[in-house]
Amino acid sequence: MSQASPTPRSRSASDAKHQIVFLLLDRFTLMAFASAIEPLRLANRVAGRPLYAWKLVSENGRSVTCSNGTEVTVSGGLDDIPSEAMIVICGGVDVQRATTAPILAWLRKRARHGNVIAGVCTGAWTLAKAGLLDRHRATIHWENHDALIEDFPEIDLTKSVFVIHGKRLTSAGGTAPLDMMLTLITNSEGADLAHAVADQLIYSSIRTNRDTQRLSIPARIGVRHPKLARVIEFMENHIEDPISPSDLAQEVDMSTRQLERLFRRYLNRSPKRYYMELRLERARNLLMQTDMSVISVALATGFTSPSHFSKCYRAYYDTTPYRERGAHATPEDDV
Repeated sequence: MSQASPTPRSRSASDAKHQIVFLLLDRFTLMAFASAIEPLRLANRVAGRPLYAWKLVSENGRSVTCSNGTEVTVSGGLDDIPSEAMIVICGGVDVQRATTAPILAWLRKRARHGNVIAGVCTGAWTLAKAGLLDRHRATIHWENHDALIEDFPEIDLTKSVFVIHGKRLTSAGGTAPLDMMLTLITNSEGADLAHAVADQLIYSSIRTNRDTQRLSIPARIGVRHPKLARVIEFMENHIEDPISPSDLAQEVDMSTRQLERLFRRYLNRSPKRYYMELRLERARNLLMQTDMSVISVALATGFTSPSHFSKCYRAYYDTTPYRERGAHATPEDDV
């Protein structure tokens, strides 16, 4: 590792050009938080001066437990922040429960004040709930993508690793906040510093907002067959209104029998079975991550009969949609 100049001890954080406040929600994701904060520390170290200063806060000013059980100490509550700071909401597991009325009110107040506000991992859901992403482009971790679309259809949701749209910033989980922060460092302090920080992190390629989160379909399924990838793409884009096997085959200039053989050869299942699994996986995400009724989830995943949905769900997951939802369900949801 190349030597970097230490931050001079004589310079205080109050001298920093950029003030950042990290609001840690209960059960936030540690990986996404670390990916957001470490580039700032290293930018100061490489530059040899405090360009960035940050503060960790929680709703009540008490320590917060992240999703892996680690307890993180904060230095204050919601009102104890620099007035012009950029605010970063760090979300994680069960973000709906962690997004409380006081947090929403505080975010709306800070938005009216003009603060730049970002959401990392599921933090985008909190911004959306506060109404701060209306008519904005945004992103969220791919696993939460469908749920956010259902809850907040007015958002221009993308599958990018991060999105910067005016004073609203969103990034997916994992290492995506690292790319977002390196981009912010590039925009404010120059590409040389950002690349030096990336080198410190052994990060060889900084992704842009044009990069998507998930691997390509061929990479995901481990098969590089163009027609198979196209059919699966059609399936993924038509979950609510499933396409028949004959129409799928026609889309790629194949017969239904050829399509059947293609799926059997490479995926060891029929097209119908593969499509059903995609729909049930989407249904499970919606059940776990939204407050949609089970009937609404059934309709959103192409099941016109609630009883058929329940039967298929039980066969695949060995439980009913109602039991899957658990404490979030209401008795009338049981189908």
